Amino acid sequence: MQRVTVTLDDDLMEELDHLIEERGYQNRSEAIRDLARAGLGQTKRETGNQSNCFGVLSYVYDHAARDLARRLTSTFHSHHDLTIASMHVHLDHDNCLEIGILKGPTSEVQHFADHVIAERSVRHGSLQIVPQAPKGDTEGESHEH
Repeated sequence: MQRVTVTLDDDLMEELDHLIEERGYQNRSEAIRDLARAGLGQTKRETGNQSNCFGVLSYVYDHAARDLARRLTSTFHSHHDLTIASMHVHLDHDNCLEIGILKGPTSEVQHFADHVIAERSVRHGSLQIVPQAPKGDTEGESHEH
């Protein structure tokens, strides 16, 4: 592990300390490491330099919307190579929550998620991308699960 000294202006430090308290980080280093990983991951996604990933796709939809459940099922079947698992939850009389765990090339996972989220009557869609560490990469092995 490397030790780095960083100079931050007072306003930014105040925001960082607020984030640390709000999210329950044990120290500033943990928060800065997570923010650095998030920023680097976003840059890789934006520049197309990220190869494979895991994705968590979640969305709410109106189960009574015309043909929507059939279209969503068809979309998932058409992309079965990206889908590891899915979960379906009945939120109330009209709304369902679906969560799909995806794995594959980042651009394909993103494109698939964009297609699902863009369907009419799909609401609150989001995709969380988790980079797939290259083989032999030990980053994160010290985290408890």
